[in-house]
Amino acid sequence: MSEVLISGKQATPRRFRATFVLALGTFAVGTDAYVVAGFLPAMAGSLHVSEGAAGQSATVFAIAYAVLAPVLATVAARVPRRALLVAALLVLAVANLGSALSPGYAWLMASRVLAAFGAAAFTPNAGAVAASLVAPAQRARALAVVVGGLTAATALGVPLGNLADRLLDWRAALTLVAVLCLVCAAGVYAVMPALPGSPHVPLRDRLAALRRPGVVAVLPLTVLGLAASYGLYAYAVPLLHALGVGGTSEMWMLFLYGVGAVAGNLVAGAAADRRGPIRVLAVGYAVLAVTLAGFAWAVEARWLPLAGPLMVIWGASTWSQTPAQQLRLISAAPQETAVVVGLNASALYLGIALGTALGGLLLPVGVPIALAAAAGLAVLSLVYLALTRRTG
Repeated sequence: MSEVLISGKQATPRRFRATFVLALGTFAVGTDAYVVAGFLPAMAGSLHVSEGAAGQSATVFAIAYAVLAPVLATVAARVPRRALLVAALLVLAVANLGSALSPGYAWLMASRVLAAFGAAAFTPNAGAVAASLVAPAQRARALAVVVGGLTAATALGVPLGNLADRLLDWRAALTLVAVLCLVCAAGVYAVMPALPGSPHVPLRDRLAALRRPGVVAVLPLTVLGLAASYGLYAYAVPLLHALGVGGTSEMWMLFLYGVGAVAGNLVAGAAADRRGPIRVLAVGYAVLAVTLAGFAWAVEARWLPLAGPLMVIWGASTWSQTPAQQLRLISAAPQETAVVVGLNASALYLGIALGTALGGLLLPVGVPIALAAAAGLAVLSLVYLALTRRTG
């Protein structure tokens, strides 16, 4: 397992720095994964494809990530953690430069697969190390800090990508993301302790956690919940256009989503430690279903004043899920923290892939229909949670 236990009083400063530098790295990964949402229409026009087709670049990234995460965890098990994390960020930098230089749609898709290599090597290891550096009662909060890097990327990276597209173009925006990945790689190298790798664990043994009833019951909820909550975010700009949001207001709406995401993630992490993950997830899915249904109604009514509140609540309910789900999985398999965190990351990106693919299919039919379908998935998530509440 990719676990590093640091004990004793001297471990506290190092543990603190390590947790937050991991969040810095996940910020770079999140910016890479989500920034496309900020300039999707411009990218689609430049590559002469539909917005739905351009959005499938997120689907390709997510599918590649879901497949590669457990494989890379096996292949790179013995690699020292700092070296692995820095190398992953360097791969992301190269992939974003490749995306920025894309002469066509096929090249873009290939560069997104390369980006998935870097993300799949970084995020699961970051989460596993963070969980192992703190006491069990603080695990959800530590995971929330690391996931906070991803949510901060939605708060800052996506709207800044939208702004960069307006001031420059989408290719320049991706180049800036590549630079960000290089800066974060330098930060991780400078601050992270030289943590050792772990013993080689065959892929078959890593996937053996799927035979645990608790794990196999909890993981599908990650897929279903992310399909409901995040699938349409890749098309956030077209959704906002349908609601009547245009001009620089797009950037502020994306920023409000990110503010909600950061707040929802941090509050959910602390609440899961105090109240338990089931209550946190139940509230999150219920709020998500109401929010998406409200969004569909607002688009039909063209009621612009709802845009800001809906974006905040959408972000909060989406990103409240991950710390609670990870806590359930760690509780179901406490001796296999790294494995189950990695499996959850794969399930998370599989959910994003399914949701994004569904969004790409339904958007041409109608924005309200796509939003209503996502709201239906949120209700199904709530039902599935009720059926599996005693597991994990």
